[in-house]
Formats: sequence, structure tokens, C-alpha cells
Amino acid sequence: MKILNIGSERTTYRVEVTYSPLFEASLGIAAATYDQLHHTMEHPPAYWRQLLDELSPSVRQEVDYAKEHNTWKTLLQLLDLCPFADLDSFLSYVRELSTEQLRYEALPYLGENMQDARRNAARGSKDACAALQKACRAHLFFESYIGHMTSVDAEELRGHILRLMEGWYTTHIKPHEEEIVRMLERDWSQKQNKLAKLNPEALVEYATGSNYLPEPAVTRVLLIPQAIYRPWTVQADAVGTKIFYYPVADENLHDAVDPYQPPPSLVQALKALGDEHRLRMVKMLAEKDLSLQEITDQLSMAKSTVHHHLSMLRSAHLVETAGSRYRLRRHKLDKLPLLWDEFLDRSSTS
Repeated sequence: MKILNIGSERTTYRVEVTYSPLFEASLGIAAATYDQLHHTMEHPPAYWRQLLDELSPSVRQEVDYAKEHNTWKTLLQLLDLCPFADLDSFLSYVRELSTEQLRYEALPYLGENMQDARRNAARGSKDACAALQKACRAHLFFESYIGHMTSVDAEELRGHILRLMEGWYTTHIKPHEEEIVRMLERDWSQKQNKLAKLNPEALVEYATGSNYLPEPAVTRVLLIPQAIYRPWTVQADAVGTKIFYYPVADENLHDAVDPYQPPPSLVQALKALGDEHRLRMVKMLAEKDLSLQEITDQLSMAKSTVHHHLSMLRSAHLVETAGSRYRLRRHKLDKLPLLWDEFLDRSSTS
């Protein structure tokens, strides 16, 4: 078939990189309240229990509220608006928001065609709220989240956001703030240097480990390094923007690298592969993409157990989803020998 192209050349997005310990705080709250994901994260479940135990009873109450209503999402929505200099500037901004603007900024961006509904829902329209909920019915929690954001007393929400962020930040970020900032700055600097050497799509893949092809409505990709949610990359959407809260690279985690400390990505991959059932799944997915039901049927296992194993493989970036099917990321497997070589050849300073 012959094709005559009379369209314009495919354009891509621009990439910006920013960092702040405020994101580390809000993502820490998100991770601590997501129990189902703890077994897939670099920090063990006991770590998250300890973080919660170290909070004062009043702040723990706010975290429980955040867990029930997913208000960590509200924190991220607000933080994405501008580069806040510090905690005080963020808290001041939240205090000064009008009731309507607070609700609007808390509601998720669901595409340009839903912006009128988002604005009207923030003004109190029940029909607009229902339209937003209908548009994201398949999402894990957006439907209930939107319902809460449009019905909760605005001052109750404002007070909760202020107490939650200040309490978590003071307890878990402030004592290590300088170290956290140095870590984030190292990674930010690394990605800034890559901006001049890689095209936007290659830079996004370098930072996140995933391909992100241009979308018509997205003109900007915002990359935000984080360590607390490793090894996961968290995605979000804003007007004209795709946001990736991506894992800080292994080499940027610490001021000085211990030559005997294996890269977390290598540890995560080996943990994911160190199970007979998961190795069977890798072999099956090497042959073709499969749905959860197809894998369950072939292995004669409970669907919840299969999902748990697939979550382990996904957290190690060895498997990804493509619609309703799971796909092996073969190139990630192929890179494991390189990770081994880098680790074994790392020189000792002793």
C-alpha cells in the first residue's frame, strides 16, 4: 500500500525537571496509606508501620482521614501548581485559597473536555459532580474521591490539608531535610544534564524506565524525582501536562556509594525472579501477552495470588500492562547482566 503524507510532522512534548522535599512528604503519605502496595516497595511493610507509629495521635488521625478519602491526592494536586520554596510558602498558599479555588484545585484533571464540569462542580453543581464521576467510573478511587471533594466542608478540608502536611513534614522530612534535598538535587542535576543530550521521549524513558509517546493534548512532561515510593513511578495529569514522580536513580541515593551495597533495582529484580511461579509467568509472557484470567487459568491458581505475583514483577519493571493484558519487558531482563557487571566491577575504597 502506498501512502501520501499530507499531514504535519509528529511533534513531541517538552520536558521540565523539578524537585522538592514537599513531594517526598506527600508521596510518603500516599505510600504509607496504600497497604496493598507495601509488599512491592523497597521499604518493607514494617518500615511503613514505624512511620505511622512515630506520628503524634493528632497527626495519625489526619493520616487515617487521608487513607479513607485519598487526600494525599489533594496534596499532590496543590503542589503541582507552582514550585513552592518551602513548607511555609505552601501552607500560606493553602490558607489563602478561596473555597471555590480549593475545591477546583483538589478535583482531578480529567481532560480539557471535562474542565467546565470541573469548574462547575467546584461551585457546587451536583450535575457536574455526577458528570465527573461518570467520566472516571473505572478508576480505582476517583469516583469516591470526587464525591468527597465536592461534599466535604471546605474549611474542614483546608484544616485537614494544613495539619496533615505540616505534621508529616515536621516528623519525617524536617529531621533529614538537608540529606533529602541533596539527594533530590543530585538526581535533578543528572536529569538536567541529560536534557541537552537526549530527546524528550528518550529522557522520559531514561528517568522512568517507561516509554511515553506524545499525546495531542500534552505539550509538557514534568519529571519529579522521589525516593520514598521506589521502585514505582507515579503518574498524574494536569492541564496540558503529564507528570511523572519517578524513582531517584540508584547512584544518587546516597552521598557516598558503598561498593558492597547492591543496586536496589538489581535486588528488586532478583527478588521478583526468585520464585518458581513468577519464573513460569515470565516464560509464559515471553511467548505472548496474556490477560490476568489467561495466566490464572494456565497456572490453576487463585486470581488474587496471580495478581500478587504480577505486582512483584511489575514493581521490578519486568512486566507492564498493555490495556487488559500483561507484557514482558524483555529489554529489562536483558539489562540484568549489565547491572551485575556494574555491581561486581565497582571499586572498593577500603
